[in-house]
Amino acid sequence: MNTIGIRREDKSNWERRVPITPGAVARLTAAGVRTLVEPSEKRVFTAEEYAATGAEITPDLSPCNLVFGVKEIPEDRFREGVAYVFFSHTIKGQDYNMAMLRRMVERKVHLIDYEKIVDARGRRLVLFGRFAGLAGMIDSLHFYGRRLALEGHETPLNRLQPAHRYPSLTEARAAVAEVGNALQAADGGNLPEPLVCGFAGYGNVSGGAQEIFDLLQPETVAPGALAAHRPEAACVKVVFHEEDMVRPREPGKDFALQDYYDRPEGYESQFERYLPHLTLLINAIYWEARYPRLVTRAALRSAWERGERNLRVIGDISADIEGAVEPYVRAADPGDPTYVYHPLTGGTTDGVEGEGILIEAVDILPCELPREASEAFSSALGPFLLPLAEANFAAPLDRLALPEAIRAALILKDGEFTPPYRAMEAYLSRP
Repeated sequence: MNTIGIRREDKSNWERRVPITPGAVARLTAAGVRTLVEPSEKRVFTAEEYAATGAEITPDLSPCNLVFGVKEIPEDRFREGVAYVFFSHTIKGQDYNMAMLRRMVERKVHLIDYEKIVDARGRRLVLFGRFAGLAGMIDSLHFYGRRLALEGHETPLNRLQPAHRYPSLTEARAAVAEVGNALQAADGGNLPEPLVCGFAGYGNVSGGAQEIFDLLQPETVAPGALAAHRPEAACVKVVFHEEDMVRPREPGKDFALQDYYDRPEGYESQFERYLPHLTLLINAIYWEARYPRLVTRAALRSAWERGERNLRVIGDISADIEGAVEPYVRAADPGDPTYVYHPLTGGTTDGVEGEGILIEAVDILPCELPREASEAFSSALGPFLLPLAEANFAAPLDRLALPEAIRAALILKDGEFTPPYRAMEAYLSRP
């Protein structure tokens, strides 16, 4: 039986989440699993809560041969032969984590990445995505209200706070619902124009964001009807699917979803045509460099040169630097979460003031709802905890007994890339 360790998070002072809650540790203890918890002053669950479940609170995780975390782990913390389970953010060859990946190879560790724990259909099973959407939408509405206030419009939106300032998700939802009721007033809550929010994507992240926006009691409009639509409600919701966002480059060719996934280079963005009709955009799509961008610098510059300046805020929940939203030029944390992008110059200004489009840029949004996010995450991970505790990682790969969903997420075994991930070796040789 493996000894499990829960490490303290040290990438950001804002990171209060845990991968395994005290309730889950209690179940492991009852099954005979020893659990060590590294002390942390900022963790949303206290040391006392863990100790009450039978966990040992200690700064020394060296007895552990299976260590769980949330975010990246410092390079000097890896020990040979230990299995580490965390979000490594290495799958796309992210430059900022290649030194960490090299160190894991050198130390001959086993790496299991939550991002790759999937079912037979490739759907992720253990994720924080919904909570990124929930927090990102709350924050984006808060900053939308602040931008309107700078224009001289005091609206009910200006009552909202960022997600991390609410004691719980329940209280945050209640605050948004109260604003929604106020926006139903005859004057539209003093909005200068309807709040038209576009959601790029329709998965877990988008679903969480839509949960919050729906509390404003919006009218829903199809993307194709957006240009001609005359809103009757104070708020309007538009959800964009792939066929709305891109089109085949070949004239006369019909959009085909699987073809787009297989040959994204054969498609180009058509999202620019929607930009003049949106006042708020939530980006919640998965993106890699082979896919067309959703919002480009050139598209925003052209829109501004034409006088099309309705888009006030972009909440980029996907948070790929210069990715689907090209003006997302740097990530931020909840303490300094925004900057203003200037379409005509391509520059940025920190904060919320200035001419341009506000970018809500927090890349660790679930940490703003740490307790609820951790509870949901730990619950999803729960079915795999005992099999992982029982796994013999010293066994050869072909005899390593793991659930199929976990085997799919095993990137390194003894510091070597497993067959599904051997292409990642090329990342390590990049300059």
